[in-house]
Amino acid sequence: MKTILRPALVLFVALSVLTGLLYPLAVTGAAQVVFPDQAAGSLVERDGQAVGSRLIGQNFSDPKHFWGRPSATAPMPYNATASGGSNQGPLNPALVDAVKGRVEALRAADPGNTASVPVDLVTASASGLDPEISPAAALYQVPRIARLRQLPLDQVTALVHRQTEAPLAGFLGEPRVNVLALNLALDAMK
Repeated sequence: MKTILRPALVLFVALSVLTGLLYPLAVTGAAQVVFPDQAAGSLVERDGQAVGSRLIGQNFSDPKHFWGRPSATAPMPYNATASGGSNQGPLNPALVDAVKGRVEALRAADPGNTASVPVDLVTASASGLDPEISPAAALYQVPRIARLRQLPLDQVTALVHRQTEAPLAGFLGEPRVNVLALNLALDAMK
């Protein structure tokens, strides 16, 4: 029994040190050298204060701001420690009711807007933390924001277009708008 137990314990300790300590330290160190901004959480600063991350969605509820995708995290929205989707399928009555409620809330916030509500404004992403929305979702909100901020519609529309990021390398993914960056640019407008 000792002939089997000793090599097993030595291998267990060696692999634990290698995979549980040395490898994570090496990967973290390399990430901090090669990708320092991303390794530090891609924090966005305003006046020397961190106001958010480009990687984690935030709960913007003020009607004068652009709203992001709904969050599926619990117990509070955009809780990065509880990343995960709602796991509700398209036929689940709870998802159907949640989407109906979100559409009603969007319609109540901007009763004059009769455009179709973009799907990403009423459904959560797989992580529940998506910081980006489609350009269509941002443009849907332009009339509400322009009206509440008393800004020209074309000025807010132009802001959305300036903040729209193209697909990676021109073809990977979809065009997207980071909601935090868009709202910071909106707040900077006078």
